[in-house]
Amino acid sequence: MATTSDRHMLSSWLSRGAGYYAFWVLLIGLKPVDLVVGLAAAAVATWTSLALLPPGEFRLRLAGLPRYGLHFLWQSIVAGVDVARRAFALRPSLRPGLVFYPSHYPRGARRNAFAALTSLLPGTVVLGDEPQGVLYHCLDDRQPIIEQLTVEEAAVSRVLPRESAS
Repeated sequence: MATTSDRHMLSSWLSRGAGYYAFWVLLIGLKPVDLVVGLAAAAVATWTSLALLPPGEFRLRLAGLPRYGLHFLWQSIVAGVDVARRAFALRPSLRPGLVFYPSHYPRGARRNAFAALTSLLPGTVVLGDEPQGVLYHCLDDRQPIIEQLTVEEAAVSRVLPRESAS
């Protein structure tokens, strides 16, 4: 008899495998030889995915993904315009600095995902993961970086809960 853990692992294999295979078909097409190669590629990708991020590490709230996707797209545009404006300014307004953000995400995969997503904020890049939060380098420390990160963490937490779902 299969345990809950076994069913969860099988479910993870099937859902991730189906996702990777669908992505393969979307990119490569429907020729029979490509479908066979795609099965092998999807199996390897699934195995690697499960080795690097085991089931239960975190779960996404899929219902929040469309809203966050739009937010992410908007942040990408704002960040790109901000950096371009600074790069092409005759007298760039820069005051580089370090900012520590006390993230509510615990260390691990969820905080890493949060840090990767927040590197998109205009003029910020993650420098390190500290026990109590994340260290950022910013182009202008006069900007409300902490406030922006707080807003971003709230947006991310609607899709990626701060606490483990397992």
